[in-house]
Amino acid sequence: MRDNKSNSKLENKYISEYIFKQIQNNKKSLKNQFDNTKSEIGYFFIDDLLPKDIAEKCFDLFPNKADMKVLKSLKEYKYVSAQMDKHDKFLEEVIYAFQDKRIVDLIAEVCGIESLYPDDSLYAGGLSLMSKNNFLNPHLDNSHDADRKRWRVLNLLYYVTPNWKKEYGGHLELWPNGPDNNPILVESKFNRLIVMATHDLSWHSVNKVNINEDRCCISNYYFSNEALKSSDSFHVTTFKGRPNETFKNIILNLDSNLRMFVRKIFKKGIRKNPHFYKKKK
Repeated sequence: MRDNKSNSKLENKYISEYIFKQIQNNKKSLKNQFDNTKSEIGYFFIDDLLPKDIAEKCFDLFPNKADMKVLKSLKEYKYVSAQMDKHDKFLEEVIYAFQDKRIVDLIAEVCGIESLYPDDSLYAGGLSLMSKNNFLNPHLDNSHDADRKRWRVLNLLYYVTPNWKKEYGGHLELWPNGPDNNPILVESKFNRLIVMATHDLSWHSVNKVNINEDRCCISNYYFSNEALKSSDSFHVTTFKGRPNETFKNIILNLDSNLRMFVRKIFKKGIRKNPHFYKKKK
């Protein structure tokens, strides 16, 4: 059982400073990673992002499944939370460290993006946990923020489960040639940060977890004034079946088409997406 309360605090400033230096020190190789993949789905990853004890502390303080919202459908099966005041303050410090302006500006340089903004509301971000039989089908993220004012362009995934192995599953899959072809697997290794582009061709998924352990992730989205690809247009979160899931693919196509039809009539949807940080005034 993981602890739910921290006995000490580490300042957000120290965490963000460490993240900044790690990215700065590896800037050239990270830029090469992104540049070599951006014609399809641009991404880079950096290992040993934070000191080991800090990354382990993130895992130790991660909320239990009972304290998170379960999302279970044909599309996905996972646990999420963006309501950070329900969890240990330390986790909130780590999440918002990634929103430090210097880090955002540095990642903008690495990825060649002119305007880049963090999301204080944690819209669709925050904490996610996947355990045995949890999965996430191939999908495109919603193209915009909650108000449809800015484009969602980068997804930051920081993994904190110690000793997570390839055979455990629960790894990020990128589908540069679409979900009818083979994916690229990027392992959800402990203390690894993955930054991936989101646009109208950035199909991605998470393969099924095979063991009765928790794969924990801290996530942020960055937004921009412009889309990453000139071909991009507004789209809702769009799911597909895997290559062997013909029937599921039919159902998910119908679901996506229906939700797109609704958004053409109601620009911001019928109801507000509840997955954001509802901060107290």
